[in-house]
Amino acid sequence: MHRFDREDRDRVTIRAYEIIGRYDDTVELPRYDLAPAIEPAQAEGTNLGKRIGKVAAASALALIFGELVSLAQTVALARLLSPAEVGMFAAGTVITMLLTTFVEGGLRSGLVQREDHVADAAETVFRATLLNGVVVTLGALAAAPVIGLLFHSRTIGLIAATTSGFLLMFSLTNVPEALLQREFSVKRRVIVGPAVSVSFAVVSVVLAACGFGVWSMVVGTYVSYVVWVIAVWWLARWRPGRGRATVRMWRELARFGSPVVVNMIGARAQTMIEAAVVGRGLNSASLGFYRYGQRIAQIPVRFIVEVGAVSLFPAFARIAEEGDPSRLSGAYLRAIRLTTFGAAALSGLIIVFGEQTVVLVFGARWREAGAVVVAMAGLGLGKAWMSVGEEAIKGAGRTALLNWQTAVELGLGIGLLLLGIHFFGLIGVGLATSATMLIVGVLVTALARSVMGVRIRDLIRAVGPPLPAAAIAIGVTWVLEHRVLHSDHRPILLGLALLSTGVLAFVVLYLLVMYVLAPDIIVGIFRLAGRLTGRLRRNSGAPRAIIPNARLRTSRETN
Repeated sequence: MHRFDREDRDRVTIRAYEIIGRYDDTVELPRYDLAPAIEPAQAEGTNLGKRIGKVAAASALALIFGELVSLAQTVALARLLSPAEVGMFAAGTVITMLLTTFVEGGLRSGLVQREDHVADAAETVFRATLLNGVVVTLGALAAAPVIGLLFHSRTIGLIAATTSGFLLMFSLTNVPEALLQREFSVKRRVIVGPAVSVSFAVVSVVLAACGFGVWSMVVGTYVSYVVWVIAVWWLARWRPGRGRATVRMWRELARFGSPVVVNMIGARAQTMIEAAVVGRGLNSASLGFYRYGQRIAQIPVRFIVEVGAVSLFPAFARIAEEGDPSRLSGAYLRAIRLTTFGAAALSGLIIVFGEQTVVLVFGARWREAGAVVVAMAGLGLGKAWMSVGEEAIKGAGRTALLNWQTAVELGLGIGLLLLGIHFFGLIGVGLATSATMLIVGVLVTALARSVMGVRIRDLIRAVGPPLPAAAIAIGVTWVLEHRVLHSDHRPILLGLALLSTGVLAFVVLYLLVMYVLAPDIIVGIFRLAGRLTGRLRRNSGAPRAIIPNARLRTSRETN
């Protein structure tokens, strides 16, 4: 196995510098001398800057493709399955989703962050997570009857028992996933994500069309897990037995990852409690509306969050090692500015057009899910802030601070959930989710600000302009949609055309207000998009250099 050590991370981290770097052409990225590593004839075709642009553009395209497949599958299943069947699947898998956190045990984050003895760490993580997978799979199987009793449904109990095998399969993905994340693997983005999405979509939709009902989603999920395991092992090219697993190594990895796993357990526990409260307090159909509404609300921001989770953590870790506070704080401000710019616009679009979109695409019987989507509009912005803050805190090695996030998110989330469902029913659940995510996002941002050494006024300058810009765009287009267009009450083609008109009006108005409030952001983002597009176009036919375990020297070393 190729040892991915500190020298190699110097090479891949510049991709993240490109993502969170300055928007103008004055950004100073590390320069690398590739001459000792490749043949002279190949040197001209391996401009590192072009390769970085190709990496970023390819990753973005893979994510967009995966989300389009996921959206198409969600629409198809919504047309083929009833809200009650979707709710039964959500209820039956609630224990499985909770226990996935115990399988990983935070060890994957420790492996990603590890700087030395990577082979031994990988072997330790593999054995520990495999053992955890066996134990929790048996635990989930034993708890399945309890789930059935909780929801008063034998079918839900059978689903819980059947899906317990997900946990063992998930345990096999941790080491290869961590190694691919360390390498900022583009192949993982281009191949694995789309393959998993397509496999689940094809199998579940075909079986649902054949009348298998909720079991189509169970079988589709199993197939997607098989594809996931095979793909990551093939790409990582890692095999057990190349390192030495030790208890000492496990303790070191667990010490780093324990606050992360506590945070994940809190989030999973909250999800399980939400399902139990909605499923028992209302009914399975309401749980189906809630789960689909939640899923739809997360689609637009998943791109931002996933890019952050994969790229920012290793990048912040590398910058923190350099010991340059100004570079660290600058990188954090640029990252949160970019995510806020995108998330604020997406949240605004959901508020104005969320319900109309669900009705036109999924059908009138899913209107309640559309109302849930609107109520959850704050989820995207809160998640975006949380994503950047979490990765900054983990990258700086201050994972103990995440315990505050866990405590507040769990306590506040459950409290608001109970109040919301009591006073407002299903819509109250969505409002509780939005409020919780926004408050926790502000908390994590405040914690990250102290770790990064960012001044409050600089943080306000970074996140401030998109918020009033989104508010103005919401106000204008809300009147346009609800007083003039009424897209959800039109025939589907006309409705989609009117909906697209409203969305275009929102985007144009949002960009215009942003240009007035913060012209540097708009100019910089368009410049960055142009640079990435140009690099991808110019590099589409360029030969690719193969660089074996060669030493990559930075300008600091050569100078």
